[in-house]
Amino acid sequence: MFGLSALSCLSPISGQAPTRLLIGAAQAEDELGREVGTQLQNAQSALSSHQPAKALEFVNAADAVAGKSDYESYVIAQMRAAAASQAGNVPVALKAYETLIRNSRTTPAARQQMLMAQASLAYGARDYASAANAASRYLKEVGPNQQMQTLLLQCHYLQQDWKGTVEAGRAMLAADRKAGQIPAENQLQMLAAAYDQLHDTAGKTGIYVKLVKYHARPQYWQMLIHDLTTDHSLTPRMVFNLQRLRLATGLLTSPAEFQDMAERAVQMELPQLALNLLDEGYARHLLGTGTGAEAQAHFRAFVAQRAAEARTSLPAMVEKAKTSTEASPSLTAGYNLVLNGQVDQGLALMQQGLGKQPHQPDLARLSLGMAMMDAGRQTEALQLFSSMDGEGTANNLAQLWAVQLSARPSH
Repeated sequence: MFGLSALSCLSPISGQAPTRLLIGAAQAEDELGREVGTQLQNAQSALSSHQPAKALEFVNAADAVAGKSDYESYVIAQMRAAAASQAGNVPVALKAYETLIRNSRTTPAARQQMLMAQASLAYGARDYASAANAASRYLKEVGPNQQMQTLLLQCHYLQQDWKGTVEAGRAMLAADRKAGQIPAENQLQMLAAAYDQLHDTAGKTGIYVKLVKYHARPQYWQMLIHDLTTDHSLTPRMVFNLQRLRLATGLLTSPAEFQDMAERAVQMELPQLALNLLDEGYARHLLGTGTGAEAQAHFRAFVAQRAAEARTSLPAMVEKAKTSTEASPSLTAGYNLVLNGQVDQGLALMQQGLGKQPHQPDLARLSLGMAMMDAGRQTEALQLFSSMDGEGTANNLAQLWAVQLSARPSH
């Protein structure tokens, strides 16, 4: 009486698979006949001696025995998978694994191992379609696995199937998010390259945000800021927020850019914020020096005058915002209250604005987070920014601010 059991699979990314099977005690209802058992015993010995081709001959001899039981056919398929894998006969090994995978005798754990082995063998043989199929089945049945996810992405990527890469990558990110796992860096790199090949700037930017968030490297920041800066589809408010982010990361140093940033703040009816930003430029000695110092001083005086006027009219602005059905007045008046020291009242008014269905809700939430940050409420701002993990430029900028705030010392 003979029995058979498979060894565990090797790393699926390596392209290897089980190369040895052991014959031992079997259950009473699962017996190998003497003729089949002898042939498989010989096959096992050949495998142990690293003679896989000879082992396959013994397996074929066992398979040729007439009147085999279902159990005998199952054990023969196991041995054929091992011998073919060791022999490098990938088509035969894949077929044998498929037979085993579909057999009800295979336990769920063994099925998972076989799917991994099948994907690895096909990948090593550059049969990317079969490898992708096996990897997809594994991920669907078992769940997230970084080795299988990477292999699946690689199958599409190496075939330059950019749409397939993106589809697999998006499913991967959703699974990782559900499982609370951090996406692997190499997976995100392949996904970013695929978006780039598809000329999908928004998709590429979203992936670089994740690279910055989870695998922060200077080159990711540089690539991301460059792509955002050259994105002509950004709204003026998005450009302003990006300018502030560049300032926070030390990438905005030009006096002309400082003035442009301040002008945008004035246009957004936040002159005190414009004045604060100009004063930061003076503190960094980026303004107030050189041939442009006099013009810069005149501009600062203009902004200071606008800020004073805004403080005077702020109570009326707040009352008007409270009775307005539009979100914008509450968001603007609330931000001005924050900038002028009335933080709790200002943030409360902005929260009311969020409840009035703003036209761009993500941008409104981003503005609230910026107001929290400007008020010194770093923890609250970080929590809000971190919660904005959807798609779109406003959410991307929020995630970048979350990374930036996380790197700052808390107060």
